[in-house]
Amino acid sequence: MLGEFSWPLRVYYEDTDSGGVVYYANYLKFMERCRSEWLRDLGYEQDRLIENEKLIFAVRSVAVDYRKPARFNDALTVTAVVERSGKLSIDFKQKVFRGDELLCEGQIRIASLDSDTLKPKRLPTEITKKLEELKTE
Repeated sequence: MLGEFSWPLRVYYEDTDSGGVVYYANYLKFMERCRSEWLRDLGYEQDRLIENEKLIFAVRSVAVDYRKPARFNDALTVTAVVERSGKLSIDFKQKVFRGDELLCEGQIRIASLDSDTLKPKRLPTEITKKLEELKTE
């Protein structure tokens, strides 16, 4: 398991339903933002990966457990931990917190795809090396 990455965010009105509670699908957006920032923090911009490597990432599977609701204007923290990385995919465990209170957690598998064909494509050696380095830290 690789070290935890966390990303703060605020719940906006647009994230909520008519009752002021975060709409369930928006937790997936929050998790996506966290993974994008994790990748950026490692030094990889997704637009450059498309341009230079013809590589995109797509969600292959998701399992989410919703525990407590977040509400409009809540300050949240979303975390991402790489549980497994392979040649074609990365498995994340992600959590959403309000302070110390766990609101939601998910298991997400991300597939590595060729941006032209949308077929599975090996992760670039540079990224797999970086993930291996993180395992030893």
